[in-house]
Amino acid sequence: MQLHELVKIQSRAKKRLGRGHGSGKGTTSGRGTKGQKSRSGYNIPRRFEGGQMPWIQRLPKKRGFKSRNIKPEIVKLSLIDKNFKSGDRIEPKILFKKGLIRNLRLPIKILVDKKIENVYSWRGIVLTKKYINTKIKLIKTEDVTKDLKSPNKTKVAKIDKQPVKE
Repeated sequence: MQLHELVKIQSRAKKRLGRGHGSGKGTTSGRGTKGQKSRSGYNIPRRFEGGQMPWIQRLPKKRGFKSRNIKPEIVKLSLIDKNFKSGDRIEPKILFKKGLIRNLRLPIKILVDKKIENVYSWRGIVLTKKYINTKIKLIKTEDVTKDLKSPNKTKVAKIDKQPVKE
C-alpha cells in the first residue's frame, strides 16, 4: 500500500450541544442530570478523592531528612600518634591498611583532640582549621623541630598554607 492508495476518511462535524431535544444533545447537553459535574465551570483537582481522606494525608509522616552531603572519614590525631612516628608520610592507603579508616572513597579528615607534638607529611587528607591554625602559630613562634634524618640540623614545621595576616 502506498500513500496515494489510502482511502480518504471524512471527519465528522463537531456535535452542537444544547440546541434542543431533536439534536440528541439538548437540555443537559450530554452531562447527565444535576451534580457538580453537570455545572458550568466544573473542575476538581486530580488529587481530590470525593471527600475521603486524601492518600497524601493518610501516609505516615517521617520527620527530618537524610543529608546527601558526603561525610568524611574522621581520624583522631591521638590515633595517628599511636600508629605513626614523627616525620612519617600519611596517605589514605596507609590509614586503610592500619585499620584507621573503613572506606578509601570517602574524604579523610584529621580531628585534633590533643596538643600537636609530632610533624607528619600529609597526602590526600583534609586537615581541620584547628590543625592548620596551630601549625601556623608554631611557625610564628618559630618552634623548631629536629629533623629525623639529620639530628644536627634543625628545621621549621612544614605547612601547605601561608600564615594568615592579622
